Amino acid sequence: MSTTKTEPRVLQGTMELLPPDQILFNKMYDTIREVYESFGFLPLDTPVLEYSNVLLAKAGGETEKQIYRFTKGDTDLSMRFDLTVPLARYVSLHKNDLVFPFKRYQMGKVYRGERPQKGRFREFYQCDIDIIGSEALDLMYDAEMPAVIYNVFTKLNFGDFVIRINNRKVLNGFFSSLGLADKIGDILRTIDKLEKIGAEKVMAELSEFGVDGAAADKILAFINIKGTNAEVLAALKAVDCADETFKEGVDELEKVVNYAYMYGIPEKNIAIDLTIARGLDYYTGTVYETKMVDYPALGSVCSGGRYDNLTGYYTDDSLPGIGISIGLTRLFSQLRSENIISDDRKSLVDVLFIPMDKNHIDFVLESAAVIRNAGFKVDVYCLDKGMKPKMKFANRSGIPYVALVGDSEAEAGKIMLKNMESGEQELLTPAEAAEKLKK
Repeated sequence: MSTTKTEPRVLQGTMELLPPDQILFNKMYDTIREVYESFGFLPLDTPVLEYSNVLLAKAGGETEKQIYRFTKGDTDLSMRFDLTVPLARYVSLHKNDLVFPFKRYQMGKVYRGERPQKGRFREFYQCDIDIIGSEALDLMYDAEMPAVIYNVFTKLNFGDFVIRINNRKVLNGFFSSLGLADKIGDILRTIDKLEKIGAEKVMAELSEFGVDGAAADKILAFINIKGTNAEVLAALKAVDCADETFKEGVDELEKVVNYAYMYGIPEKNIAIDLTIARGLDYYTGTVYETKMVDYPALGSVCSGGRYDNLTGYYTDDSLPGIGISIGLTRLFSQLRSENIISDDRKSLVDVLFIPMDKNHIDFVLESAAVIRNAGFKVDVYCLDKGMKPKMKFANRSGIPYVALVGDSEAEAGKIMLKNMESGEQELLTPAEAAEKLKK
């Protein structure tokens, strides 16, 4: 019989956490979910596996190259690469059973065959919300998105952040006024890289797409209009541009920002930024990117925008939508690597019951149930070992309280509740212990 062992290892580009970090990750996950639900979004879970021809209806270029695709028997399958395309399929399939506007959230893993590197994963969690309308979707919903972002990052409490907002119609209209209507897609994808590659390389790329120097200078000058939201809006209105799409975009941008203030977002947390382009083709109106003020190297921690034609590959019905996404795995890994967050709990257990022996295990289990029913997380140490290894287990696990039960405690119907940090201990009934833990 062979004694060769297989080396246990984790596939690169995936994340596997030890319990303290998993607790921290789950806390972030739950905070995001609770905020989403507080705004009336409904939960949704779509399959990881989809028919390839359905999932790839809109895919192309680099996206299609990154998709995990395989055949099982005669079936051509692909693993979802985001949560937006499955949503478009879902809404198109179930449109007769849904109530519009349909507000959904989905928090799950997606898969991309990218080259693993810092901040790039093959398997990662996305936390999405989207609002889908029937025929039309009011601009108030465009303002609700930053309201949700504001509440999420306020409650996550990682420091100051700013939601940068723009409108694709503003950019599209301005580029069209320069006679570049046939190059809009290339221009958007290029200026979307401005922060990463700098103005000089952006100019070089624009030149490759046939944008002459004079037009490129106008584009760079335009997207670099800065100031308060009121000042940027005033500057946009003063731009000599007769394009109707441009005017419509400026009007929408002004309305969305003013609605955002009504939602209670302070001006310091939302800023018009004309460099925000969002290179994906399906965005048609408002677009967002969120950055941590003190940690700009993290890049965008939440992004999204409005799309009017996403379901067009599945249905002729007009189902416009707007959505945002938080890449939770990437965000968590970056926050941990920069020590912006740290694990303050090794265990979820509030109280560990340690019986001196098993003579009174019935009383131990009954007492544990009393405290558990009072809303606390309770564990019982069941191994037949001495007190030293039992207390060592409690210490190493980071459990804040231990309930010791021996003959005298059981006969008195009480437990010895010990605070593991202070060393203080007190003889209490299970009900009294539960009340003490609440204080």
